[in-house]
Amino acid sequence: MSTPTLGQAVPDFSAAATSGKTVQLSALRGRFVVLYFYPKDSTPGCTREACSFQENVKTIEKKGAVVVGVSADSVDSHRKFAEKYELTFPLVSDEKKEIVKKYGVWKEKSLYGKTYMGVERTTFIIDGKGMVSHIFPKVKVDGHTEEILAAL
Repeated sequence: MSTPTLGQAVPDFSAAATSGKTVQLSALRGRFVVLYFYPKDSTPGCTREACSFQENVKTIEKKGAVVVGVSADSVDSHRKFAEKYELTFPLVSDEKKEIVKKYGVWKEKSLYGKTYMGVERTTFIIDGKGMVSHIFPKVKVDGHTEEILAAL
């Protein structure tokens, strides 16, 4: 599937998350949503990104937004990751890769000359009406949270 574009309505989803509850994107309407896709729990870049969002979650919430992370890891993996780093925002499990495909972030990647399919680190800011207000493709972790705060 293609990536949602600026001003476009985002695809809804409903999936299991760390809280033990189901996160339904459309249930968050009326608030801004920082929806970030990341490759894998407990890896260096993903840990830095999650911890940076956690360090700034109160400021993000004061701006009227919520943070939701998505990767193809299991709920159990997410729970361990969230507990270890004291993450208070939900991490959504997309083991079937349905959400990452809907958002166009499941892509061919390359490492050490080998190609494979994986999540391209991408963040969408979704406005209160469920429309894309900002897209940050191929995110560089350092400084990303500051970009998000500036965009909110």
